[in-house]
Amino acid sequence: MAVELAEAAFDPAARLAAFGCAAAEEGAVVSFTGHARASGHEGAVTSLVLEAYRGVTLASMQEIDRDAHARFAVTRIDMVHRHGRIAPGEAIVFVAVAARHRRAAFEAADYMMDRLKTEAVFWKREEGAIDRWIEPTERDMDDVRRWAPIEE
Repeated sequence: MAVELAEAAFDPAARLAAFGCAAAEEGAVVSFTGHARASGHEGAVTSLVLEAYRGVTLASMQEIDRDAHARFAVTRIDMVHRHGRIAPGEAIVFVAVAARHRRAAFEAADYMMDRLKTEAVFWKREEGAIDRWIEPTERDMDDVRRWAPIEE
């Protein structure tokens, strides 16, 4: 388990069960699953399309994984992100983090999701009544800025 860019649907519950077994010696396991919404800013969404350039996208995800390991006292991470056409309700992203203590696991998962939302190299488009490209919002950018190093 590590970093995966997946075109096919995946089962977050099965991934979490396998991750939990592999991290049985740790004190904390935290996970997050993001799902495609059935409605967007412009009404009903029939599908979410995430375009990726495999090498570049995977490298951006691996960098986030490396940075999380370096920044937090975590022992194990599993990250999978879909690309391609995703139906409402299907899982888009799954992150699981194991650590000896809960705070590191929670913070690492939160950090990774903030960075995946704003920095992972994907081109996102909602298809529905009105097709539209999706960019990180100002709130998304505020979320990721929380993790910037504190300057003295």
